[in-house]
Amino acid sequence: MPLFKENYNTSLSDIVANHIPAMLAYWDKDLVCRFANVAYLEWFGKTSEQMIDKMTIKELLGPVLFDKNLPYITAALEGKNQNFEREIPLPAGEIRYALANYSPNIVGGEVIGFFVHVADITSVKLLEKRIIKSNEIINYQNRQLLNFSNIVSHNLKSYANNLDSILGLYEKSDSETMKEKMFGFLKNISKGFSATVKNLLEIAKAHNESKIDLEKINVNTYILRAIETLQLEITNCEVFIENNILDNTKVMANPAYMDSIFQNFLSNSIKYRHPDRIPKVILNSFIEGKYTAISIKDNGIGIDLNKHGDKLFGMNQTFHGNPDAQGIGLYITRYQIETMGGDVKVESEAGEGTTFTVYLNSAN
Repeated sequence: MPLFKENYNTSLSDIVANHIPAMLAYWDKDLVCRFANVAYLEWFGKTSEQMIDKMTIKELLGPVLFDKNLPYITAALEGKNQNFEREIPLPAGEIRYALANYSPNIVGGEVIGFFVHVADITSVKLLEKRIIKSNEIINYQNRQLLNFSNIVSHNLKSYANNLDSILGLYEKSDSETMKEKMFGFLKNISKGFSATVKNLLEIAKAHNESKIDLEKINVNTYILRAIETLQLEITNCEVFIENNILDNTKVMANPAYMDSIFQNFLSNSIKYRHPDRIPKVILNSFIEGKYTAISIKDNGIGIDLNKHGDKLFGMNQTFHGNPDAQGIGLYITRYQIETMGGDVKVESEAGEGTTFTVYLNSAN
């Protein structure tokens, strides 16, 4: 006995079906529509005269969406219940989201069609997307906060260590000349510390505004500041620094980040110097496309990139057993460079030294 008869649209079942928000339809085994309630018709912008007993599901869905749904249609006609989500473009261009169920209609052991129940879950999906977006923003802000705390810890530790060392030498020295020299170091550190605190305050303000401001800066200004901050270590370790970067070399960068980047690279060159040769650091710059590349090359102990290259910029990664190493400096540095729209590359060989090349957007 056929499930649907002529004049079915006048039945009580039809009245009920047309007054519920869910979309209901019935397609026979030839994929011709035999029933569609009002919600279903409105969803696709059709009338019952256009669809019922006339339109196939492929004509309704179009070739692209039909091909996506075909595996579920085939399974339903094989007697298997199907549930799936679908993103559906409407004729007016609007995108809607649906949760669909295809239930086979089995009569006498034969599948003669399938029922379709579709729930409009657009509001739920949009809420889900907003939640995902909110979580992304929260995660981004958490990473920014962690990065900021790492910058503060890393940068201020350099000042604290140098300040402690210089004060110790000042107290032990009996030479007025040496005391005067130490006092000069203290003034340089004080000047650099004030600039760093100012930059950190600016970056904290930027974090609150969910952005990092870039400005045109002179690269040498920050290299010289890093050298002044590390002057005691440079002097004690007899480090030779050759700065070949031109005075007018400018990039688009964040001042606080630049302080941190050069302090970290120079500090690492000193920390991982080779014990059998005079430590040497050479700084160069060149233009590559839209970037100004700044290379920091040392002749230190280097690193086996085949063994450690994939972990070099990771969090809490150390490779040389140095008791002062925290494994966070290069992680912070790469994050800062990438946040400014740049990149960093490394070349190194164990026992032969390391070259870091920083690519930042040119300001020329």
